[in-house]
Amino acid sequence: MNVNVGIIGTGWFAGTHAEILSRMDGVKVRAVCGSGMEKAERFAADWPDATAFASVEEMLDRIPLDAVYICVPPMAHGKIERLLIERGIPFFVEKPLATDLEVPSQILAELQRKPVITSVGYHFRYMESTTKAISLLKTMKTGSALGFWMGDMPKVPWWRKQEGSGGQFIEQTTHLVDLLRYTLGEIREVYAAYANRVMHEAEDGVTVADVGTVTLKLASGAIASISNTCILPMTEKIGLHIYTDRGVLQLGMNSLTEIGKDRTEEWRNTANPVVAENEAFIRAVRTGDASGILSPYEDAFKTQQVTVAALHSAALGQPVPL
Repeated sequence: MNVNVGIIGTGWFAGTHAEILSRMDGVKVRAVCGSGMEKAERFAADWPDATAFASVEEMLDRIPLDAVYICVPPMAHGKIERLLIERGIPFFVEKPLATDLEVPSQILAELQRKPVITSVGYHFRYMESTTKAISLLKTMKTGSALGFWMGDMPKVPWWRKQEGSGGQFIEQTTHLVDLLRYTLGEIREVYAAYANRVMHEAEDGVTVADVGTVTLKLASGAIASISNTCILPMTEKIGLHIYTDRGVLQLGMNSLTEIGKDRTEEWRNTANPVVAENEAFIRAVRTGDASGILSPYEDAFKTQQVTVAALHSAALGQPVPL
C-alpha cells in the first residue's frame, strides 16, 4: 500500500519527519500546510510531490491523504486534531499535546467517540537503550530516579511565552517525564518549584520559568526528581538516572550505562529512534495494526497530566495528586 502523507507545520521537526518519510518505499509527502503560503511553498519545494497550502481544510479537501503529521507549536493544537478525527485520518502529533489539559481532554474524548490511529512523538521510548533498561529493571528494585534537562532557551518567540509553549517542563522536559513513566510506571503525585532567574532580564518577552525542580511520587513507591533549566549558553545534560539495589542505570539520549559495585557496562544506540517511531506509525497506517506504536494519544495524555500538574503545583506551592 502506498501512503500519501500531509505535514502541518514547517519547522525543524516537520523537516526531519519529511526527510525520513521521503526515504521510505511507497511513502510520499503529498501536502504541506504552513501558517502562511510563503512558508508552505518554501517547505514544499524540497518535496517534488508536495502541494503547499495555508489552510488545513483546503489541504484535506484537495489532497487524498492516508496520514497527517502535526508539527505545530503547543498553543496551536485542537482544531487540527478535530478535523482529522472527523475525517477518520490517522495522525502523528509532535509533543507536547498542548499547553494545558483542556484541549487534550477534548481531543481524547473525540478519539474515544471516533477512534483513529494516533502516535505521539515521544521518541525516547524507541531507543534501544530504553528497551535494554526496561529489561534490566526487571531484575532490580528501584528506589529513586533523577532526571536532568539542562540547556539553553530555544530562540523561537513562542517558546519563551507561557501561553505559547506552556514552559520548559511541559514543552521539553516532558520527554523525561514520559521516559520515567515508560520505564518505572505511573506517577501519583507531583510537587514543583519554579523560578525566573535570568532569561526574563536577558531576553525580551520571556514569561516562562527558567529553572525548576519537580518531585514525583510513583505508584510503585519509588521517588523521582526531575530538574530543568534554560539559562545555560549550551546544552549541558539531558538524561534519566535510575538508582536500584544493584547499582545505577544512566539513560541518556545516545546510550545506557549500568554502574555496579564491580563493573560498568555501556550500550550505545545504533538506530535512530525518530526513524523507528516513523516506521511504526506508517506500518500501522498500512496494516491497521497499531501494536508497534509505543506512544498513542491516550497514553501521551497521561504524560501531559503530569507536566500540567507540575505547573499547577508550582503556582500553588503545594503537592498536586494525580
